[in-house]
Amino acid sequence: MTADIIDGKAFAATIRDKVTGHVARLKDEHGITPGLAVVLVGEDPASQVYVRSKGKQTVEVGMNSYEHKLDPETSEADLLALIEQLNNDPAVHGILVQLPLPDHLDSDLVINSIDPAKDVDGFHISNVGLLGTGQKSMVPCTPLGCLMMLRDKLGNLSGMDAVVLGRSNIVGKPMAQLLLGDSCTVTIAHSRTKDLPEVVRRADIVVAAVGRPEMVPGDWIKPGATVIDVGINRIERDGKTKLVGDVDFPSVHAVAGAVTPVPGGVGPMTIACLLANTVTACCRANGLAEPEGLTA
Repeated sequence: MTADIIDGKAFAATIRDKVTGHVARLKDEHGITPGLAVVLVGEDPASQVYVRSKGKQTVEVGMNSYEHKLDPETSEADLLALIEQLNNDPAVHGILVQLPLPDHLDSDLVINSIDPAKDVDGFHISNVGLLGTGQKSMVPCTPLGCLMMLRDKLGNLSGMDAVVLGRSNIVGKPMAQLLLGDSCTVTIAHSRTKDLPEVVRRADIVVAAVGRPEMVPGDWIKPGATVIDVGINRIERDGKTKLVGDVDFPSVHAVAGAVTPVPGGVGPMTIACLLANTVTACCRANGLAEPEGLTA
């Protein structure tokens, strides 16, 4: 057996096409253009790349893009003042503050200053609580993308055993909540989980989000299981820098029923879901029906 490859690039393109269609209808039928504001503090190279890509794709789907690039020495008061301005701007439906922030800024304070209705990253404590209690929320983009791919590949997830490797607030915990919402039996595993290989081996669905390169070998995987690899790790191999995931792709590919590659799997879905969340936030702000196929 060799696994099917879940093509995140192709799936993300279908999500962007849906977003483009919804944006066009909002413009034509309601005279509304969704707007996404991205705030970048400092000059982190990876963050600059992400912000450029987000801005480019926002414009490509027909939305307004508002980029705010701030000096690395920007004070917390000035950053909070900008966020308050964006909270009160009716043209802005989504606000994203690019992480990580410089050390002198309190990330939790900054994130929780965003209007929860405009928190398209889904990190505000109110959205975390709403998701955890099964209520309507803004859902973090990466877990939302993973859920969309699982539903597309497997259909109804009800009753499946799922293991989430990793307990971060950004991926692991919200991923588990989403899978519970789809009636999976969910285990959150981590570095201190006893008999970790056996725990993973019983899962129909494995979501690996631990940030350790090639940690999960093929002999941990139940034959035919679906594996979503969230990890993006840079390693040196044969004198070259290479991107790898949290699973050992060759051995997992030989056992699993389906697996996401790295790169080209989960990564492209994250920005696509950011765009989807912005459209959802715009619809909610204007009392309109939420877009089908773009929410949890």
